[in-house]
Amino acid sequence: MEILHSKIYGEERTETPLLVFHGLFGMLDNWGSFGKEFGELMPTHILDLRNHGRSFHSDSMSHDDLAQDIANYMDAHNIQKANVLGHSLGGKAVMQFAINFPERLEKLIVVDITPKAYPPHHQGIIKALQSVDFEKVESRQDVEAVLGEYIHEKFVIQFLMKNLYWTDDKKLAWRFNLKTLAEKYTEFVSNAIRFGVFKGPTLFIGGANSNYILPQDEFLIKQQFPDSKIIKIKNAEHWVQANNPVDFNAAVKDFLL
Repeated sequence: MEILHSKIYGEERTETPLLVFHGLFGMLDNWGSFGKEFGELMPTHILDLRNHGRSFHSDSMSHDDLAQDIANYMDAHNIQKANVLGHSLGGKAVMQFAINFPERLEKLIVVDITPKAYPPHHQGIIKALQSVDFEKVESRQDVEAVLGEYIHEKFVIQFLMKNLYWTDDKKLAWRFNLKTLAEKYTEFVSNAIRFGVFKGPTLFIGGANSNYILPQDEFLIKQQFPDSKIIKIKNAEHWVQANNPVDFNAAVKDFLL
């Protein structure tokens, strides 16, 4: 059984641990400063999802796979119950985990995503990533130039470039498993999570300037997560935790403590 790669802050503390999951094409490094801050309050595990960062690669990428990975990780680390937070694709993973393993969960935090199916909307990014020929590029600048032909938001390019690393034979490569993420994309983005109900306390945090959580989604959210509330963070888009970390961290603390 393969176990997700993680970094743990505040391991010596005795409070209920917090497990944190990034979004599509992200990695645990994106949550480093959050981990440091929350590690002062509770054991905080920042994880790489399968096919991302330093976690294992797999041909499979369903919501149930992602949920099972969380349960396996908790077993491997002797965690009976946890608070769990997920952003975007990580949010889909933690919602499915809450429905499949409700007894393992204390509180659930879902960041800028809902249980519904979303229309495919990363095709441009996938095309850009697939256009990088690692036999030809010689530097990070070369990769940036290729991505720049397809992607015009500088911060998106910088976000993706964090996944570059040098292989043992001195070639650049992506840490994520682009092949599976491209092939299974519709399975994890364009599918709703499987229906079920999690009755525990749940917080949905959206960006005030994001359209991932719409007013009409509230009915669906309440159906599956009856003890939930939805809050919006001002001056924030989809990457809520990066756009306004002060208000985001305050909202998470308020809910957990």
